[in-house]
Amino acid sequence: MKNLKDLFEHQLKDLYSAESQLIEALPKMAKTAKDSKLKKAFESHLEETKEHQKRIKEICDELGIKPTGEECKAMKGLIKEAEEFIKEDAEEDVKDAGLVAEAQRVEHYEISGYGTAVRYAKELGHDDIAKKLKKTLDQEYGADQKLNELAEGRLNKEAK
Repeated sequence: MKNLKDLFEHQLKDLYSAESQLIEALPKMAKTAKDSKLKKAFESHLEETKEHQKRIKEICDELGIKPTGEECKAMKGLIKEAEEFIKEDAEEDVKDAGLVAEAQRVEHYEISGYGTAVRYAKELGHDDIAKKLKKTLDQEYGADQKLNELAEGRLNKEAK
């Protein structure tokens, strides 16, 4: 990488990989969740995640780059942790509270990645791309907020 443009392309590929991995992982989390609202939140975010992946592909097409070829090691690690948690022997309520924690780790990672990508896009003069990435960033914040509301509103109390 020689400049911000190269770094931006690397970030987009990393985010594409992260979204691709998450598309594989979210159904497992939804299947494990016992709380119907949590299950629905995972299923809803799966649809958003597919939209995010498509949006990054469109951005990459616009920039003339191939989105594949990178592996997001951070997302791989976060998903591995979630999969290990899913295997834990825990009460249903505790399991649901733990699933929220695992999912929020993922959301916080994505918020960080998209926040950086938006900033790079703006600095490189790609205002339309920055707006598209900001839309995804806003959806990631929304997903995190939904999870937070589920945890604080009920799931953590039930896990007590």
